Amino acid sequence: MNRREFMAVGMAALTSRPNILMILMDDMASRSLSCYGNPHVKTPHLDRLAAEGMRFTQAYVTPQCTPTRATFLTGQYTARHRMWHVIPWYGYPWARVTEPGYAEALPRTAFTLAKGLRAAGYATACIGKWHLTTGADGDYGTLRPEGAGHYGFDEGMPRIPNEVMAEDLGVNLLSDLAMRFMERNRERPWFCYLSHHAIHNVLAAPGELVRKYLDKGYPATGLNNATLLASMEHMDAGIGRVLGRLGELGLAERTAVFFMTDNGGIYQQYDPAPVRTEDGWRLRQREVLFESTPLREGKGFTYEGGIRVPLIVRWPGVVKRGGACGQAVHIVDLMPTFFEMAGVNAPAGYVMDGRSLVPVLAGGKLTRRALYWYMPLYDIRWAVTPCAVVLEGDYKLIEYFGDSFDAENGAAYRVGNRLELYNLRTDVGEKRDLAGALPKVVARLRAQLHRWIESCGSPVPGLNSAYDLARALEETKKR
Repeated sequence: MNRREFMAVGMAALTSRPNILMILMDDMASRSLSCYGNPHVKTPHLDRLAAEGMRFTQAYVTPQCTPTRATFLTGQYTARHRMWHVIPWYGYPWARVTEPGYAEALPRTAFTLAKGLRAAGYATACIGKWHLTTGADGDYGTLRPEGAGHYGFDEGMPRIPNEVMAEDLGVNLLSDLAMRFMERNRERPWFCYLSHHAIHNVLAAPGELVRKYLDKGYPATGLNNATLLASMEHMDAGIGRVLGRLGELGLAERTAVFFMTDNGGIYQQYDPAPVRTEDGWRLRQREVLFESTPLREGKGFTYEGGIRVPLIVRWPGVVKRGGACGQAVHIVDLMPTFFEMAGVNAPAGYVMDGRSLVPVLAGGKLTRRALYWYMPLYDIRWAVTPCAVVLEGDYKLIEYFGDSFDAENGAAYRVGNRLELYNLRTDVGEKRDLAGALPKVVARLRAQLHRWIESCGSPVPGLNSAYDLARALEETKKR
């Protein structure tokens, strides 16, 4: 279906300006849902959402939370909005490659998705995790009510009490607040950004659910532990309550629901203090939680397990029930999508890096394009060194700008620029590096990647003049 055909078929949905419910989870692999292949946990409410809408199988975000959340709200890649690093600040000033300075807060002056929707008459709320500022407006946990208006939200929320987080990471509380917001605004269009803390570590879930998985033989800690699996089930139940309330309020047919996560789930996490050895450095594994099989690695990594996540969209009257889409899409696409749905325009001259997915939701296709990732940073927890990625068609190129870790070889440290190339159509697990076999493809994509970085106003990372081998992988929070 092309855009003209969509406009003819879906005009009623557009004219009514749908409510938009955006549910964003934390640290949840695509395989966490049974409709994406979880062999350990059933997620019937999200499975039903997928059956009533469209399930994307190649949807992307960044590998960590702050960058993904900034990209969602600005509609821009990290190389443009400059929030490519988790906040508050930490860095590696003596590392081999220079870390460019990054934005440590989303400015009040920034144009956001919420500002555009609010200006168009939408009621707007940010309920749950914020992690885009560190001051009085809000912090990791929430965007506070007194700060919400600066970012386009009519409503924020107070800090979640510690005892509530210890019970279930706030799933029940956040679900309740979302339902109250929908009820208060049932007579006008609204945008609800329901941003869960689940299933981020430190894990928490109701005791009876944890016991259920312990009784099934799952371990108390480590890979596929009982609390992790219980948290997945509890998360699904909370979302089921919210979706049920939509129906009770008579809003389900005029509400578009989007479900996504901020990065892949934790598979391997390392101790931030690596071990110095005779032949360099080696990382020490801190924990292993959940495999993203068949995808490689998990949170923090630029491999598919870190950046490929679930995306489910239900938009009655537009999205065909039970559909699946294999096109490559990115969270950067959601701002133009929501704006087209709501009839909103960005300010003149404002750059949105994504494309509207409305034609895809209506059964059409996007024209060929490249997707990009810019991560010019060190973070030993995830074996991250300064790198960038371009994905075009079947080929994905990763460039490490001066050093890297070999996660497949005991996390050994390597010095030198490195390029990796994978064909995701034939090798979604990224097991076969084709860089040596396809030098022309590598050269073309590398040049394209560098042009893109520079076009966004960001630097291509280079060697650090303050490099100190003895302290190269030492993390500091001091300036």
